[in-house]
Amino acid sequence: MPITKSAKKELRKSKKQALVNRIQKKNIKETIKKIHKAIDGKNAEEAQKLALDVVKLLDKAAKRRLVHKNVAARKKSRVYKAIKKASSSK
Repeated sequence: MPITKSAKKELRKSKKQALVNRIQKKNIKETIKKIHKAIDGKNAEEAQKLALDVVKLLDKAAKRRLVHKNVAARKKSRVYKAIKKASSSK
């Protein structure tokens, strides 16, 4: 446990930031799940709209180093690949 005043404050800050990070990662995962659900439901337009949202979330997360830039690129690639595959199989 922290002893000094500054260490106590740093612990409070890191807990708050960890919560924010967890929420942002959860939003990314939920949006990707919604995209896959829209693809399964044959709703390509909704999947495209959600893809724009997830790209925005991933870019912000990579910029803030919440996720590595290559992880963000891989997730975006997989989302668009799944959308393309679903729209071409119509």
